[in-house]
Amino acid sequence: MLELRPNCERCDCDLPAASVDALICSFECTFCRACAEQALALRCPNCGGELVRRPIRPAEKLERFPASTQRVHKA
Repeated sequence: MLELRPNCERCDCDLPAASVDALICSFECTFCRACAEQALALRCPNCGGELVRRPIRPAEKLERFPASTQRVHKA
């Protein structure tokens, strides 16, 4: 199950679970759309993988399977 990390690893902006601006790689590294498109050319700087839109977990499932609260930020 995806972690749904709460922030962009590059700029540390908030990315709520329902955000359409969250992009992830296959290792769940998470970036905002602005960083992913403008600075990273849709490639994960950690693994080199493709960054794609993170799926949105249905609200009723968030109660049982909540999004992560652990922030990951690599300056």
